[in-house]
Formats: sequence, C-alpha cells, structure tokens
Amino acid sequence: MGARDLLARGDFDFDADSVEVDDAAVLESLEPEVREWWVEQFGEYVPDNGGLFTPPQKEAIPLINEGTNALVASPTGSGKTLSAFTAILNELFRREREWDEGLDNSVYCLYVSPLKSLANDIHRNLEVPLSGIAEKMDGDPSVRHAIRHGDTDDAARRKMLEETPHILNTTPETLAILLNSPKFKQKLETVEYVVVDEIHSLADGKRGTHLALSLERLENMVESSPTRIGCSATVEPLSDIADFLVGCERSADGADGGPREATVRDREIVDTRFVREFDIELQCPTDDLIDTPRDVVNERFYDQLHDLIQDHTNTLVFTNTRSGAERVLHNLRERFAEYDEDNSGCHHGSLSKEARQSIEADLKDGSLDVVTTSTSLELGIDMPHIDLVVQVGSPKSVASLLQRVGRAGHQLGQTVAGRVVALDRDELVECAVMLKKAEEGFVDRVFVPEEAYDVAAQHVYGMAINDVRPEREVRETLRRAYPYRNFSDDQFETLFRYLTSDYEGLEEKNVYAKIWRDENDPPDGEYHYPEFDVGEPLIGKRGKLARVIYMTNIGTIPDSFTCDVFTRGDNEWVGDLDESYLDTLEKGDVFVLGGQNFEFQYRRGSKVYADRTNARPTVPSWFSERLPLSYDLGRSILAFQGDLLERFEKRGKPAVRVWLREFPLDENSVRAIARMFDEQIRYAGPESVSTDRRLAVEVELDRDEYERHYYVHSNYGRKFNDGLSRVVAYRCANAANTNVSVAVADHGFTISMPLNRKVDVAEILRDVDPAEVRSDLRAALDGTELLQRYFRINATRSLMILKRYKGYEKSASEQQVSSEMLLGFAEGLADFAVIEETYREIIEDKLAVSAIEDVLADVQAGDVAVVQNRVDTPTPKAFGLATLMASDVVLAEDESAVLQEFHDRVLEEIGDEYESAGGASAAK
Repeated sequence: MGARDLLARGDFDFDADSVEVDDAAVLESLEPEVREWWVEQFGEYVPDNGGLFTPPQKEAIPLINEGTNALVASPTGSGKTLSAFTAILNELFRREREWDEGLDNSVYCLYVSPLKSLANDIHRNLEVPLSGIAEKMDGDPSVRHAIRHGDTDDAARRKMLEETPHILNTTPETLAILLNSPKFKQKLETVEYVVVDEIHSLADGKRGTHLALSLERLENMVESSPTRIGCSATVEPLSDIADFLVGCERSADGADGGPREATVRDREIVDTRFVREFDIELQCPTDDLIDTPRDVVNERFYDQLHDLIQDHTNTLVFTNTRSGAERVLHNLRERFAEYDEDNSGCHHGSLSKEARQSIEADLKDGSLDVVTTSTSLELGIDMPHIDLVVQVGSPKSVASLLQRVGRAGHQLGQTVAGRVVALDRDELVECAVMLKKAEEGFVDRVFVPEEAYDVAAQHVYGMAINDVRPEREVRETLRRAYPYRNFSDDQFETLFRYLTSDYEGLEEKNVYAKIWRDENDPPDGEYHYPEFDVGEPLIGKRGKLARVIYMTNIGTIPDSFTCDVFTRGDNEWVGDLDESYLDTLEKGDVFVLGGQNFEFQYRRGSKVYADRTNARPTVPSWFSERLPLSYDLGRSILAFQGDLLERFEKRGKPAVRVWLREFPLDENSVRAIARMFDEQIRYAGPESVSTDRRLAVEVELDRDEYERHYYVHSNYGRKFNDGLSRVVAYRCANAANTNVSVAVADHGFTISMPLNRKVDVAEILRDVDPAEVRSDLRAALDGTELLQRYFRINATRSLMILKRYKGYEKSASEQQVSSEMLLGFAEGLADFAVIEETYREIIEDKLAVSAIEDVLADVQAGDVAVVQNRVDTPTPKAFGLATLMASDVVLAEDESAVLQEFHDRVLEEIGDEYESAGGASAAK
C-alpha cells in the first residue's frame, strides 16, 4: 500500500491527495507493518514536514537499509536516532517473520550511549515502535531489547544470557567489559549494526578512544563488519567525526617495511544540522553591568526569568554550575509564590538517582513549569513539552548553545526558542558573537585525542586475557581505530615495555607485568601453540587474577575528591578544596579560603598544607565547573572586535550600535557592548584591543601592592591561555630571576611579579619559537600539582595503580598517595608509557598546544602583531583579569566593588568630555 493510500486511511486534518509527500519511496522501502505504524505515528506532521520523514530520516534510512556506514548530524528533536532504529527494526522484523527459526538468541544491534540515563530514554522510546509494529504483525514483540550498564543487577544480567536481547543498549565502559565476558561475548558475534548516539560528546575525550578500540575488537569477533551509524548534534568537522566513527582498514603492505597505511572505511555523512527554525536572543538586565547595584541586576534578572516562565508551558533553565542551578531555583521560589515543589525542580549530577529520575519523569509528562539544571547532559532527550530554554551565562561554544536550546520545541515543525542571559561584561561580547555565529551556521570544532597509551594498555590487556594471539593482530586492531591510525612501531614498543614490566625495579614497586611477549616455540618447546607458526611473535596474559583485575578496573572516567586544608604550624583544619582547584597552585601561591588568605606549601595525598598569610591572593578565589571557551569561538570574537573597531574609527559609537542591532541582542546588550568599547578606545586607544591581527598586552604598575601586572588579551579560551601563560611565566621567571604569579581566564591571562623586576612580555611572545612550546611546557609542568594529579589518573587508567583488588576499593585520595610514591621513580625510567601519556594528555588535550603553536607561528610570520601598552589602571577590557588578582576580592560583592573602582578611575581619566561627546569616537 502506497504512502497516499495509508494517509487517506488515517484520521488526519488534511486531504491526503492535497499534501506534498516527497519521500514516498522511503516509506515504501519498509515492511508493510512498519509503514502502517509509521503513518499512524507521524502522519499528522506531513503538512509541516513536506513528507512522512524528517530530513535526517529521509537521507539516513535508505543508507542504513543498504548497509552503508553513516554519520547523521542533526539538531536535537529532529528524529536522527529514530532514523537509525527504523531501518534496523524493519530488517529485524522482516527476518523474524521470514526465517523458519526466527532471530537467533543473540545480539544483532548494539546501541552505545555516553550516558546511562540517555540509554534509559532510548530504551523507553524503543518500546513504542517495538510493541506497535509487533501489534501490526498480530504477535507479541518478537524483537527483544534490553539495557546493560553499571547499574544492571546480577539477576538481569543472568536473564540476558538465557533470553538475549536482539538490541542491546549499553555504555562504552560496559561494552569493553562484555568483550571480555566469557559467556556473553559469544552473544556479540552476530552483531550487524552499531549505533553510537551523541558521538560528538564522546569523540573529544578518552571515553571515545575507549569505544573506538572496543569497536575494532568487536570487528575481530563478528562474521562480517557491522554497519556503523553515528548520531550527532551540531558538530564540526563532520569528516573527522565520521572517520572516528568508522575507523580504518589497513593496506596490504606498508611502505619501506613500516606500518601499513591506514585507509578510512567507506562512510556517508547526512548533514542536516540546520533544518530547525531558531528563535534565539541575548538579553541583559541592564545596559551598565558595573555601576548598576548587584541587587538591582538580580531583581531585574529574576523578574525577566519569571515573565519568560509564565509565558511558556515548560521552561528549562541551564546554568554553568550545579550550585548555580540550585541557587536559581531557590531564588525563584523565594521571590515568587507561583513556584513550589510541585511545579518546579532542579536536576544535576550530584543529586541521587531517584531524585533525577523523578524530575525527568515530571518534565517529560509536562507537570513542571520550570526545571533548573547545570552542564550535566543526563536529562535525556524525550521532553516534548519544553517550549523555552534559558541559558544563564555563556555556554562557551556554539555547539553547546545549540545542543541546549535544541531541547525546546522537541516536536516536528516547532521553532526552537532560546534566551541567553548575560550577567558579566566579558560574557556579553562572547555571547553576542556566539548567537550571531549560530544563526550563520558556524560550529566549533571537536578535537579527537590521539595515541593515548593508557587506553591502549587496557585493551591490549583485554585482548591478551581473551586468548593468546599474534602480536601482529594486536597492532592491526589498534591501528584500525581512528585515534591510533598513526601509532608507530616505536610507540608499540613503549607500550609493550610497560605492559611486560620491562624496567628494572618496577616489580619492587608492586607494578607487575600484565602480558608476556614471546616467539612461538618449536613443537617440543615449553611454550608452543600449534595454531601459530613457529617463530611468530605472540602475546598472552600474565597472572591468575588478570580477568578479575581487568573487569573491575577498566574505564576512563577518573575518580576525584576534595582535599582537606591544614595549617602547617598547628595542624588546624581550615576547610577543603576541590582537587581540580589544585591544578592552578604552586608552592608559594596564596589562595582564599573562608575569608582568610593561605600560602600553599605542599600536598600529601588528600591533605593540603598551607600557612596563614597577610599577602595578597595570587590565584582566583573561585572555582567553577564551567566549560572553557572554545578556541574557534575565541578566534571569532577576535575577528568581531576587529570589525567593531573599524566601525568605531569610521563613524563612532552610533554606527556601532546600528551594526550590533543586526545581531540577536536586546537593546541593553547593544548599549552595554558599545559603551565598553567606547570607554576602552577613549582610555587606551584602539591598539589596546586584541583582534584577529593583533595581540594586545597592557602593563600596570600597582604601587600599592608593589606589583607589576601584565594583562595579555589572548581571547582564545581558557585551555589555550592556561598553556600559553605557563610558557610565558616560565620564561619570565627565568629572565627576571623571580617568582611570578599567574591567573587565567577565557579572554586572557595575567602575569604578576614584584615591581623591582621587569620583563618585556610582548617581546617574549614575539620570540617564542613554536617548535619550543612543547619542551617549555614540559619543563614548566615539572613538580606541579597538575602533573601529580594527571599522573595518578593515567597510572590508574593504565592499571599501574588498581582501584579495586581482591575486594578492596581504593579511594581517589588513596590512589593519589600511591601515585606520589611512584611518580619520582617513574620519571627516571626511559620512555615510560604512563609518564609519556601524562605529559601528552596535559600538553595536547588540556593546554591546547597545537592552537598555541598556530598562533605563535602567525606572530613570527608577522600575521599577528604583539602590541604592549602601559596603563595607570586596568582598561575596561582588562577589568575581569584584574579582579582575578585583586587582594580584596573574596565575595561577589567584593568583585563588584573592585570593578566599580576600576571603572571610576577610567572615567576620571577620560574626563568630562566623555559625557558631552556623546557618540564621537576619540582615542587617547
């Protein structure tokens, strides 16, 4: 039966002959029962959709029907996940009906999700099509599905062996365990489809690396290569993500006897990222975020938020921290009688599983007017009643913005409504650029980590545990995974040396070999394996408890903890710090805790030792869960600032306002941005603003604190600035023979040193050879808390330190104690895999070394000029950086007061002409 015939049979508010149906061929490629179910479910959307399928479905279903690997990139709510399952369910139901014995008692489709709650969501969503299609076939759902992750109980696991799901929903960590499960791994030999959902959130971290290797190990087990389908929200570059999804094949011969060349498997990209209509706007409670009292800003913000919530059915409010989500909900309930526990809630990762699930259920059925949440993506996808998303503060990337606001209008044909509220002057500019770029279809790039030793160690160990096998097979398996496509023979030797514990003294530190390496003995030898040729290099597992160690210790998500802070003199406990905060601390740094200043001395395990001091803080007094500004968005902001300066120079502030009104901004945002740049130019000139062609550095002599501050306006994001600031600080300390303090933000960094020491930071930036950045960073990391922390994380991932062993679970703080005892010894070993991976992860993944090299190369080529200006007080663009170093900034109220003081100084310097000149542009 054709598409129009099925539509004519339905009870829809349109004439089936009059509507456009441009995808009848897709529908007719499906089994009759699947067609009927689809039309019943989605027929009503035909007039709005131009057919029975959404754009990603129209393109993806035929590809998957043909067994073609495909990356489906589309906004939240556009049906991309169902596009994968439709073709798969269609095929499985066809086989169940046509095969004499029906489907085997094994897995045909793996659905891999980065989050357990998302897997639960898809599990629920699968029940509807499975039962609906089965009903059309006059039977019970004969295609089974189940969910398997870390929370699945033993009884459910045993049941899966007896009655195996044909579609298995799981996570990357659980899949790696299943590949080594003696009984269940056989159930995976029939897998023909692999669906990787939310692949963009996996590809840029080691969980994605972990999954990529698991999929190649699965390739070794199955009869034929499974069809891989990746589902992604808005992401870039699509080609890299698609290559990451499908992995590589190896050519028959390598050039000059080297590694075989990698060829990416065939794949198609379904690019329908911009098929939804967006209604987005940046809002600001005031056009003056400095002089408007904080309580007035807050009152206006909550009044605006309340009005937005009342004008919509369900509103989802994103904040950038969990504490922020709690605070917004608390204040809404305190200020307005309309909100209580029955119609409002908060959702984030620190809440109990029961609390999260209760909020999810209420949100999905539309009974909550508003839910606040943080950066957690655990909310799932099926939220049909949400018609507005409010983002408080910058989400730091276009991709994050689109993924969050995309949760609104989660029905076909609905417009995505999103409001971003800026409460900080620095975030005003980045949000303005972000929203404009989102409208233009720009997306930030995802960077895939490459050649991680720790994840490779886990999987080589897992392969050795499953069976003795040729070393050649292990190498080929790893190199088929996209992150390891260029893994060299030398890198394999480094990896194998670690896994065989081929270092003198290592076993004395209780670090034992995980595998053995040997050449297959002759038939009369002690270690002969008849299935392999004599002399073939083989590997196998070491130790009777190898499988237990592997199954209870693998994974890539690090444990974390808080550190208790004690004073050295009297061993008094004064509070605690999040472990991640210590990444910024070096001996002698001063931090604020409980309103008091402490000088950091050292850490032992989970204890931090410090001295009370009256010295000014040298590190920010806050710690945040916020994501870093994306490097690509940072570059866009610099280009925006260049365009803005051109307009200022030609026609002044009025012209800038007119131009800014072309952006999705409210009038307060327009005026606040124009005012900030007007004051900046009047006070310090246009050369004080960084652009895509200029890197501005300003020098302030703080005689009150006897400090010289260098504000580097490198607006490339916090990862970039963390890395570049370490290089500059390392060179400054060597040049001036003094300790320097560093504070880092998304829009730049500050270097501070005593007033009687002086360096030319601009000249240092001009002189840094891009080829020397990695070695400088390695030297600068020596002895830091950051190095110690990541050594522990990588030692645990590499199974050098066992989190669980013989029933005992070692806490993160105990792991840290173990790692501190091992670090010095490990640093003395040549090419030791865990040390090498620790430096690689920090320098490449955490400190954005490639981006730093690119920018410094532009500086050396003359494409980016470095300009240094001396100022008496920080410029408006440096206010945020300056408050990080201000001695009296402890609370938000203190920051507001310091900002106002900075602003008053600037206005005093500009003089009375500023008010009378109106929009005229004048540079000092």
